[in-house]
Amino acid sequence: MSRDSRYLESILHHDIPLTREMGLKVLDWQDRQLRLHLPLQANINHKSTMFGGSLYCGAVLAGWGWLHLQLREEGIEDGHIVIQEGQISYPLPVTQDATAICQAPEDKVWKRFVTTYKRHGRARLALQTWIVNEGSEERAVVFTGQYVLHR
Repeated sequence: MSRDSRYLESILHHDIPLTREMGLKVLDWQDRQLRLHLPLQANINHKSTMFGGSLYCGAVLAGWGWLHLQLREEGIEDGHIVIQEGQISYPLPVTQDATAICQAPEDKVWKRFVTTYKRHGRARLALQTWIVNEGSEERAVVFTGQYVLHR
């Protein structure tokens, strides 16, 4: 596990205690992509699949964590990240441990976000995240979140 992954996991477990109960782990942060691990057992429902609320949390946290680490790399550490809005769909059941993934938006979108934040102290960014069953590439959950960074 990289230093950035350990750092993010400690922030999540400290600042958002629910992440400890969910058993959430940071798998890796590389090539501007964040991957989180969600264990089935800690998030199971009455159908022996992963609880939709846990999946929503995992999707939101993948975007939040991605933004947190990317801002840190840019040297921007004076902002607060909040989720403003989210759209989610659950095309497949999650029947085992899962991976929540968030990767970078287009460069021009990211640059506009950073410029807006530096100029106005507030900016909004849409991030796509998805969740797959372990060992699969098929998207079981698809999420788009509107994140706001403000001073």
